[in-house]
Amino acid sequence: MGVITTAMADALLTSMWVFSMPFLKILTFEIAAFLGLRPFPLAAFFITTLLVSLMMFIFTIIGNALGGATFNPTASVAFYAAGLRKDWSALSMAVRFPFQAVGGVVGVKTVLGVLPREYKETIKGPSLKVDIQTGFLAEGLLTFGLCLALLVILIRGPNNPLLKLLLMAISTVGFVGRGANYTGPSMNPANAFGWAYV
Repeated sequence: MGVITTAMADALLTSMWVFSMPFLKILTFEIAAFLGLRPFPLAAFFITTLLVSLMMFIFTIIGNALGGATFNPTASVAFYAAGLRKDWSALSMAVRFPFQAVGGVVGVKTVLGVLPREYKETIKGPSLKVDIQTGFLAEGLLTFGLCLALLVILIRGPNNPLLKLLLMAISTVGFVGRGANYTGPSMNPANAFGWAYV
């Protein structure tokens, strides 16, 4: 598949990911309320982890169907640097990243256009909640930690792909939860750019 075609697939997958992320919070809230578990924060963690696992499973299938498309530039760089993607080059990633950023903007604009009014006030993208130096440090360390955890799970993790997926979801939700007081968090430059642009 050509670089431009792959970049367009990245833009499509990124817009779908950014579009679906706000619904994760809404679904977690509604499921916890339905089960009567809203007062228990650990229940929200488990519900979110299961939903993220399902989303990652679906997006992995879609990404593979689109020829290896990705929705997170940070993970793409980490996988390329670790040598997991032999068919990628620095040039191809330089072309793909702007397309992923555009996909992030399209995803945010689309979700804001279709989101019911009662949820628009509660759904916000990543934003800086501390001074810029602390936010920069927190986002950098959290992103590094998440990429390292994902690489360890992919390279040294279990052979069962579903267990691997669940561990990746637990890591992602854990790091996102740790960064909530600092930057929102994003750990996905395309997602952050999409919300910042809007």
